[in-house]
Order: sequence, then structure tokens, then C-alpha cells
Amino acid sequence: MAITKITTPELFNLQSNNTEGTQLPVMTTTERNTITGMSNGELIFNSTTDSVEYYDAGPAFWYKIDYFFNGIYIDYLAVAGGGGGGSSAGASGSGGGAGEFLFQSGTAVQLDTTYALTIGAGGSGGTFSSRSGGQGSNSNFLILTRGGGLGQGSSVVGVPGAGGSGGGGDTPNMPGGASTAVSPGIGFAGGDAGAHGGVYPSAGGGGAGSVGENAAGTSGGGDGGTGINNSIAGSQFYAGGGGGGLWAYSGYTNVGIGGSGVGGSSSAYGNASAGTSSTGSGGGGGSVTTSGAQPDGGAGGSGIVVIKYPDTHRISIQAGIGYTNLSNVGNFKRTKFTSGTGNIEFKIN
Repeated sequence: MAITKITTPELFNLQSNNTEGTQLPVMTTTERNTITGMSNGELIFNSTTDSVEYYDAGPAFWYKIDYFFNGIYIDYLAVAGGGGGGSSAGASGSGGGAGEFLFQSGTAVQLDTTYALTIGAGGSGGTFSSRSGGQGSNSNFLILTRGGGLGQGSSVVGVPGAGGSGGGGDTPNMPGGASTAVSPGIGFAGGDAGAHGGVYPSAGGGGAGSVGENAAGTSGGGDGGTGINNSIAGSQFYAGGGGGGLWAYSGYTNVGIGGSGVGGSSSAYGNASAGTSSTGSGGGGGSVTTSGAQPDGGAGGSGIVVIKYPDTHRISIQAGIGYTNLSNVGNFKRTKFTSGTGNIEFKIN
């Protein structure tokens, strides 16, 4: 198949009667790929892709002509703040749920257009007076991600908080909190509390990779649900659930461990640990210590947004947003946003 080339005089005389348009060659992608002897600028209408395409001899490639898109394509990660773990007040506290996890690749954004960006804070850890941990806050960039569910303190009557991932169950036979993550985000429910049997263990909070572990009688508090590893800012786990607490005063020390090394863990000897900051992980639940003290649950880890975009462009960032520009990867820049709220714009360098 050949393409008829139009000389400059002929180009100015095409369909000058204003009654009909000029027809480009119409062909499928398969037919297009059989053409030989092409040069720069040759045009076709590709019926497979439903678009006008032009040929660039440099890379020997057909490019789609997009008349209306003034933008770039980006990859981005967004994780909401993790939920706080419950206090050990009364017996033990359950682990907090992780914030909703979202990764999108090849997303179109317009240049010189304002986009709102918010980084969700982690929920507070439960105390003797508050019992429950705090709900994680939402993160927002293009698609809202929901904060992690709080973990309950054992003296609280009610259901553990729902969130991006749910907080763990605590009171005997209590189910874990539900996940409110909406596709394409990811989150799982918290684990269920056991019958206790005098040991008073609590369940782990849900993570982005799995449900929180159920409380397990004398074997201890449930572990937090697993997180998800993502390499956009370097290999890193995000959104692990918090581990559940235990009645350590009776001599049991096998407390719940945070999911994937980023969720907060319980402790038989003091306050539970917090979820790792900038990962959206849940805080650990409190355990009554071997001395009978009743320490606090761990705070949830703050959320994060990371954007990867072509190095021919830059991001204009409004004051009030905490960020770090990471090293380039190939022909792409990366910017990590860790706190605050405000607007950003994508611009040509």
C-alpha cells in the first residue's frame, strides 16, 4: 500500500469550494504497518485507534495527533493517614487500620491547571481516658483516599472504626472494622476479636495487602494486615495494619506485630509503637504491661503522595505543602509530598 504525497501548490488548492473535506488515507494498524518507503510527516487516519497519525522517521514510529490534550502523563501513589491503635485501658487495645492505598500509572494531567492536594494525618493513639484511637485523615490528589479505621480500647462498647482499612476487633467476639476503600484503592478489614478466655487479646488492624489477624487466645494479639511494596520512591512498604494488644500482666508477651514492618506494634512493656510516618500505616494497640500499667495505643502513620513525571516539566507548589524532590529516574522527575494541603500545577521547564 502506498500513500500519495501532496506537493505544496496542490495543498493550497484542496477542496476550495467549501462543500466537502479532504480525505486522508484510511487504514487499520495492520495495514499501516505494511507501508514501506515512508518519510517524515506522512498522515493517515487509523481506523483501529480512531485517530489521525503522523510518521516520524527518526524513531521510525507512528504518533497519534491529539488536538485537545495540553498535558503530560504521570504515575502517582496516594496513601491516606493510618488509624490510631486503641489504649490498653481495661485489658488491651486493638490495632489501627491502614489508610487506603492507591497507585495509578499513565494518568493524564493538564498543564497550567490547578490541582488540589492534601496529605492525610495519622490518627492519634488511644489513651486511658479516650480508650479509642483516632481516625486517620483522607489524602486527596485526583482521587480521594480514605483514612484508616481506628482501633478500639477494650473498655469501649461498640464496633472498631471503619476506614481505608478497618481497625481490629477488641471486646470479646467483636468483628473487626470494615474497609471503606473504593476501587481502584485498596484496603482490608480488621481482624476479629476472640472469645478471650481470660487472656484478653485484641485483633490486628487491616492493611492494604490483607485483613488484620484475628485475636488468638493465649497465643497473643493479632498481627496487623500486610502492606504493599511500591517502588515509585524507592522500594518501600506502605499501609500496613497495627498489631493488637494483650493482657501482658498475666505473663503473656506474644503481642501483635505491625504489618510489613511499617505498621505499629503492641508492647508488653510500654506504649505501643506508631505506624511509620509517610506510609499511612496503623498504630499498634496497647497491652497491659507485666507490672499492671495500662499504656497508650500508637498513633497512625501520616499519609503520602508521590508523583513521577517527565523531566521536561516541573511542578509549581503552593506554600503550606511539605515536599521533597527525589533524584531523577531515567527521564523522569519524582516529587514526594508528606504534609499539608494546597494546590499544585504542572508546567513546562
